[in-house]
Amino acid sequence: TTMHGMRRWLHLRALPFAVGAAACRVGEGEDRGVRRRWCPSSCEQAVRALTLALAPRRAMCEAAEAAAAERQLPIVTTEEVAKHTGGDAGVWVILGSAVYDVSRFVAEHPGGEEKIMLAAGKSVEPFWALYRQHVVGGGGEHLAAKPHVADILAPLQVGWLDPKDVAAAERQRSDDDPYKDEPRRHAALRLLAETPCSAESPLQLVADHYLTPSELFFVRNHHPVPRLDAREYTLFVGGVGGGGREYTLEQLAALPKASVTSSIQCGGNRRAALNEVRQTSGNAWGAGAISNASWSGVLLRDLLHDAGLSLEKAEHVQFEGEDGVKASIPIDKACCERGDVLVAYEMNGAPLPPDHGHPVRVVVPGHVGVRNVKWLRRVVASEEESTGVWQRGIAYKQFGPSTTSVEGVHVEAYPAMQEMPVQSAIVSPLAGASVDPDEPLTVKGYAYSGGGRGIARVDVSADGGGTWHTATLAEGASQPRNRAWAWTLWEVELPLPPTTTEAAPCQATLVCKAVDVAHNSQPDSPAGVWNLRGLANNSWDRVRVNVRAAE
Repeated sequence: TTMHGMRRWLHLRALPFAVGAAACRVGEGEDRGVRRRWCPSSCEQAVRALTLALAPRRAMCEAAEAAAAERQLPIVTTEEVAKHTGGDAGVWVILGSAVYDVSRFVAEHPGGEEKIMLAAGKSVEPFWALYRQHVVGGGGEHLAAKPHVADILAPLQVGWLDPKDVAAAERQRSDDDPYKDEPRRHAALRLLAETPCSAESPLQLVADHYLTPSELFFVRNHHPVPRLDAREYTLFVGGVGGGGREYTLEQLAALPKASVTSSIQCGGNRRAALNEVRQTSGNAWGAGAISNASWSGVLLRDLLHDAGLSLEKAEHVQFEGEDGVKASIPIDKACCERGDVLVAYEMNGAPLPPDHGHPVRVVVPGHVGVRNVKWLRRVVASEEESTGVWQRGIAYKQFGPSTTSVEGVHVEAYPAMQEMPVQSAIVSPLAGASVDPDEPLTVKGYAYSGGGRGIARVDVSADGGGTWHTATLAEGASQPRNRAWAWTLWEVELPLPPTTTEAAPCQATLVCKAVDVAHNSQPDSPAGVWNLRGLANNSWDRVRVNVRAAE
C-alpha cells in the first residue's frame, strides 16, 4: 500500500508532463530539495513532503488525476526505454516520470529528425535544458512545456517510469544551467521566451527611432548566448578555390571598412495572426520581430577576395555560428557589388552586443533573419547549401496552406527562405487603444520589402478596407530603388467612420498594406498565406481600436 501511495504521488508529480507536458528540468528550489531526500525506506515521509512541495500545483493535479487514472499505463524501466531507439522498436523518450512513444512525430520535429534522435531511448530533459523553446520559465523558475508541446505529447504517452529510476535520475540531474550567463535585457522588450531568448521590439517606440537602439533591437536566439573573448576571437574563411585563412578581429578591422543600414526581420514576424486561422509552430510573434540598425565591418566579397578564394565553382557561401547555427546564401548575393553583405563587428557605431553576435556576425541585407548568422566562426564557399535544420529542414520552409503535416513531403525539395516578401504593420495606435471620434486619427507604421526593393506606397484604412488613404512615406523613403535594405516609416491622418449611435462607443478596424517598387502588394487574408511553420505572414495588418462615444 505504501509503495502504491508513492507511485500514485509520482504519477501526480508527472501529471504536468502528461497533461501540461511540463518541466524540461524538474526539481528546482524547495521542490528539488524535498525530493532529493527521498529514499525507499521512507516512502510515507516522502509522500507528505511531496504534498507540501506540490501545493501550488495541486489544483491542476486534482483536475487531471481522473484522466490519468483512466489510462492505467504500465510501469517501464529505463532499460526497457533504452531498447526503443528507432526501426521496428520505435522511438521512446522520457520526460520526468512519463514515457512517450514519439515515433510518429520524429519526421515532423521542427528542429529536424537528427536532433530529436539524440534523445532516443533516453530522457529529453538534458536537451530541453538547452533547447528551451519547448518550455516556458527559467531563471530559477519551474520549467513547463508550452501548450502546443503539451498537445503533441499527451496522446503519445505509453507508460510511467519505474520509481527507482525516477529517483536515480533525480540524483544524477545536474545543477549546471547553460543559460545562467545570459545578458541583461531591456525591460521594454516584449518577451516571448526567456530561454532561448525571443523578444520583440516595443511597437510603441518604433516610430521614435529610424535606427532601433541596440538595447531595443528584437532578439531571436536558438541557444544560450556564447561568451566570446574578442581578444582571442578567430574567424575561418575558406572553401572551394582556396585553402582558407583565419582572421583575428584586429585583422578584420584592418580591412577596408564599410557600413550598411539594414533591417533584420525574423521569418516568423506576425505569426500570431496566422495562429488565428490555425495553430502553427514557434513563437507567436506580433509585429515587433523586425528592427533596423547601422552595421559596420568588412564586405563579404572583399573578405573572400582577401582570403585568396577562387569562386568559379562556388554556388553558395555557408556561415556557421559559435552556437551551432548553420545557414547559407547564394554566391550571387554574397559576391554582388550591390549585395552589400557585411561581416559586421559594429552595430549603431559600437561593438556588437552579446545578444546580437559579439564580436562578429554576418548581415545579409534583404534576407530572412536566420541567414544573418551571429557569433560567426566559419565562412565557407561551397558547391552546396548548408546542411542542418535552418537550411534544409522544415524550420524555414514555407509550405502551402493545404500542407498540415510533412509526412510524405520531400522537405529538402522546397527552397529555403531567403528574400522576404513586402510587409507593413501599424505601430500606433496599439490594438485596444481608445480614440476620439471627432478628430482625425494619426496612424504610424513601418513598411519593408526583401531583396532591397523599395517601398512605393502604403495604403491605410479606418473601416476594415472599405475606403483607403495613401500614407506619407517618411525616413527610409529616399533609399535607392533596388538597394533599399532598411524599412520605411510612414504616417497618415485618417477620418474615423461614423459611430453607429452617438451614445455608445464602437470599434474601428485599422488596416494597412504596402506596395513595393516591383508592384508586389500584400494579400488581404492571412488564410491565404497560412503555412505549417507560420512563416512570412505579410497579409494586411489589422488593428482594432475603440472609438469613444460622441460627447
